[in-house]
Amino acid sequence: MPLRMRLGAITLDCPDPLALAAFYEQVTGLEPHPKSNADFAGLNREDGLLLGFQRVDDHRRPTWPDPEVPQQLHICFNVEDDLAEVEARLLELGAGKPAHQPHDGDRARVFTDPAGHPFCVVRR
Repeated sequence: MPLRMRLGAITLDCPDPLALAAFYEQVTGLEPHPKSNADFAGLNREDGLLLGFQRVDDHRRPTWPDPEVPQQLHICFNVEDDLAEVEARLLELGAGKPAHQPHDGDRARVFTDPAGHPFCVVRR
Protein backbone atom coordinates (compact mmCIF):
# COMPACT_ATOMS: atom_id res chain seq x y z
CA MET A 1 0.00 0.00 0.00
CA PRO A 2 1.51 3.38 -1.00
CA LEU A 3 2.15 6.03 1.63
CA ARG A 4 -0.26 8.94 1.51
CA MET A 5 2.24 11.70 1.06
CA ARG A 6 1.68 15.03 -0.64
CA LEU A 7 4.52 17.05 -2.09
CA GLY A 8 4.92 20.23 -0.02
CA ALA A 9 8.00 21.94 -1.46
CA ILE A 10 10.65 21.86 -4.14
CA THR A 11 13.81 23.80 -3.33
CA LEU A 12 16.59 24.78 -5.72
CA ASP A 13 20.12 25.69 -4.65
CA CYS A 14 21.31 28.95 -6.20
CA PRO A 15 23.64 31.90 -5.61
CA ASP A 16 20.86 34.54 -5.35
CA PRO A 17 17.49 33.33 -3.98
CA LEU A 18 15.64 36.62 -4.45
CA ALA A 19 16.72 36.98 -8.08
CA LEU A 20 15.80 33.39 -8.95
CA ALA A 21 12.46 33.73 -7.14
CA ALA A 22 11.76 36.89 -9.17
CA PHE A 23 12.48 34.99 -12.40
CA TYR A 24 10.14 32.12 -11.51
CA GLU A 25 7.49 34.54 -10.21
CA GLN A 26 7.36 36.13 -13.67
CA VAL A 27 7.39 32.72 -15.37
CA THR A 28 4.70 31.09 -13.22
CA GLY A 29 2.66 33.90 -11.68
CA LEU A 30 3.06 32.31 -8.24
CA GLU A 31 2.87 34.57 -5.20
CA PRO A 32 6.06 35.45 -3.26
CA HIS A 33 6.34 33.94 0.20
CA PRO A 34 6.08 36.80 2.71
CA LYS A 35 9.21 35.74 4.62
CA SER A 36 11.50 35.56 1.57
CA ASN A 37 14.98 36.96 2.20
CA ALA A 38 18.51 36.93 0.81
CA ASP A 39 19.17 33.40 2.13
CA PHE A 40 15.88 31.72 1.27
CA ALA A 41 13.07 32.88 -0.99
CA GLY A 42 9.91 31.10 -1.95
CA LEU A 43 6.84 31.19 -4.15
CA ASN A 44 3.49 29.84 -2.99
CA ARG A 45 1.00 27.95 -5.09
CA GLU A 46 -2.70 27.99 -4.11
CA ASP A 47 -2.66 24.30 -3.19
CA GLY A 48 0.16 24.87 -0.68
CA LEU A 49 3.14 23.80 -2.77
CA LEU A 50 6.20 25.99 -2.12
CA LEU A 51 8.82 26.53 -4.81
CA GLY A 52 11.89 27.50 -2.79
CA PHE A 53 15.31 28.93 -3.57
CA GLN A 54 18.15 28.63 -1.06
CA ARG A 55 21.49 30.41 -1.11
CA VAL A 56 24.54 28.25 -1.65
CA ASP A 57 27.66 30.39 -1.69
CA ASP A 58 29.73 27.95 -3.74
CA HIS A 59 26.87 26.99 -6.06
CA ARG A 60 28.14 25.41 -9.27
CA ARG A 61 25.99 26.20 -12.27
CA PRO A 62 24.80 23.01 -14.04
CA THR A 63 26.51 22.33 -17.37
CA TRP A 64 23.71 20.21 -18.86
CA PRO A 65 23.87 18.33 -21.18
CA ASP A 66 27.58 18.03 -20.29
CA PRO A 67 27.63 15.86 -17.13
CA GLU A 68 30.63 17.70 -15.59
CA VAL A 69 28.20 19.51 -13.26
CA PRO A 70 24.91 17.55 -13.15
CA GLN A 71 21.60 19.25 -13.86
CA GLN A 72 20.70 18.90 -10.14
CA LEU A 73 16.99 19.23 -10.83
CA HIS A 74 14.68 19.18 -13.81
CA ILE A 75 11.28 20.87 -13.75
CA CYS A 76 8.62 20.57 -16.46
CA PHE A 77 5.93 23.18 -17.03
CA ASN A 78 2.82 22.51 -19.10
CA VAL A 79 1.64 25.39 -21.28
CA GLU A 80 -1.29 25.93 -23.59
CA ASP A 81 0.20 28.95 -25.38
CA ASP A 82 2.21 28.89 -28.60
CA LEU A 83 5.73 27.63 -27.82
CA ALA A 84 7.35 30.36 -29.93
CA GLU A 85 5.60 33.02 -27.82
CA VAL A 86 6.52 31.25 -24.58
CA GLU A 87 10.14 30.96 -25.74
CA ALA A 88 10.37 34.65 -26.64
CA ARG A 89 9.01 35.67 -23.23
CA LEU A 90 11.29 33.27 -21.33
CA LEU A 91 14.37 34.56 -23.15
CA GLU A 92 13.26 38.14 -22.45
CA LEU A 93 13.00 37.27 -18.73
CA GLY A 94 16.55 35.89 -18.64
CA ALA A 95 16.18 32.20 -19.46
CA GLY A 96 18.75 30.50 -21.64
CA LYS A 97 18.09 28.01 -24.43
CA PRO A 98 20.68 25.24 -24.76
CA ALA A 99 21.68 24.17 -28.25
CA HIS A 100 20.87 20.57 -27.30
CA GLN A 101 17.11 20.10 -27.61
CA PRO A 102 16.19 16.44 -27.00
CA HIS A 103 12.47 16.87 -27.73
CA ASP A 104 10.34 17.64 -30.74
CA GLY A 105 10.50 21.45 -30.91
CA ASP A 106 6.79 21.68 -31.71
CA ARG A 107 5.83 19.91 -28.48
CA ALA A 108 8.56 20.65 -25.93
CA ARG A 109 11.63 22.81 -25.46
CA VAL A 110 14.38 22.90 -22.86
CA PHE A 111 15.50 26.15 -21.23
CA THR A 112 17.76 27.06 -18.32
CA ASP A 113 16.89 29.45 -15.53
CA PRO A 114 19.32 32.26 -14.60
CA ALA A 115 21.14 29.91 -12.15
CA GLY A 116 21.57 27.28 -14.88
CA HIS A 117 18.91 24.73 -13.84
CA PRO A 118 17.30 23.14 -16.90
CA PHE A 119 13.54 23.10 -17.25
CA CYS A 120 11.15 21.99 -19.98
CA VAL A 121 8.13 23.73 -21.38
CA VAL A 122 5.68 21.22 -22.81
CA ARG A 123 2.71 22.12 -24.99
CA ARG A 124 -0.41 20.36 -23.72
